[in-house]
Amino acid sequence: MATQQTPQAVDGTTAEGYEAVRRVFQELVDEGQETGAGLSVWRNGEEVVRLGGGWADAGRTRPWRHDTLVQPYSVSKPFTALAALVAVRAGSLELDRPLADTWREYAGNGKDRVTLRHVLTHQAGQPRFPASAAGLDPLDDAALRASLAAAPLEYAPGTRIGEHALTYGHLIDGALRAGAGTTLGELFNEEVRPALGLDAWFGVPDDALGRVADLEHAHPAWRAELPSAPWLQVPAGPLDPAVTNSADWRRSVFGAVNLHADASSVARFFSRLTDAGGPLRQLLGRELHQAYVTPQVTGHDDLFDTELTWTLGLLVDRHKIAKGGIGGSAGWWSPGQGHAVAYLTRRLGDHGRAARIAAALGDDLTVTPMES
Repeated sequence: MATQQTPQAVDGTTAEGYEAVRRVFQELVDEGQETGAGLSVWRNGEEVVRLGGGWADAGRTRPWRHDTLVQPYSVSKPFTALAALVAVRAGSLELDRPLADTWREYAGNGKDRVTLRHVLTHQAGQPRFPASAAGLDPLDDAALRASLAAAPLEYAPGTRIGEHALTYGHLIDGALRAGAGTTLGELFNEEVRPALGLDAWFGVPDDALGRVADLEHAHPAWRAELPSAPWLQVPAGPLDPAVTNSADWRRSVFGAVNLHADASSVARFFSRLTDAGGPLRQLLGRELHQAYVTPQVTGHDDLFDTELTWTLGLLVDRHKIAKGGIGGSAGWWSPGQGHAVAYLTRRLGDHGRAARIAAALGDDLTVTPMES
């Protein structure tokens, strides 16, 4: 693979046959659709595309590097789920045991039947924080967990599906603290990330803060125009660059959205997602690994307003296993094409950029429902 550079702040490597992918990525930067992103494609155990473009900071002084870390929003959720599943394999959590058996504060207001399986498949009945959490500091994870423990459910567990957009990580963290005696950040950083070889963190260490990219809105009205706004209004902060670009936020753990990772790590992870001899199978064991990558529940997802199929942590359809994040980041494994892709961006807009990259690879990011 030959290193290629252009004067347009795009550099990296592309293997033969992937020229169209580089061309599209270059166009995104040239058109101003992208101001800072990393793109990685893995095939047959090799990284065949590794590109970075634009800048890592709002002031346009730090070029995007291949080790630049960025917050990909809900692309975080599959990694959050892994921490829970590691605890399940260790025997400290159970998929079908009510969370309230160990998280005593969680038992009230009809939540005594909510299980970890409900949480992992977005059926727990708490797809958003209660209105009582509106004034909470987004960095006060203890108060946010307490607000969920005190709140009633929006619907009975297991009766509806709707991505738990901001609550997912706090529910899992609460279960881990009560049932496993550890935290989401500790379990992920100390067990999951080294086992999978990830340059990814829940709670960025101080020596890596200088590699984190600043987030910025694609246009001033972006946040107000989001169809998912009702799920994202409470608490205030997770969509505000003044919050998310702070060192305090980057050091914190807001497990639904604030993993910080580089594109190569995420694409490599997706490339071995279904590998029966890979590190993920070794980490989870056969049964949990299968549940992590195969359909567990299908139905109308309230957040996306369409039929979706969830595994224990990922979205799956007829052509891919994937997870996208609000703002435009996405990671996916395409079994038919035999490649895995990660497009991680700091410019918060729509998924049109990732869709153009996907099209250049022969992929389609449109959800194609599972056959009944």
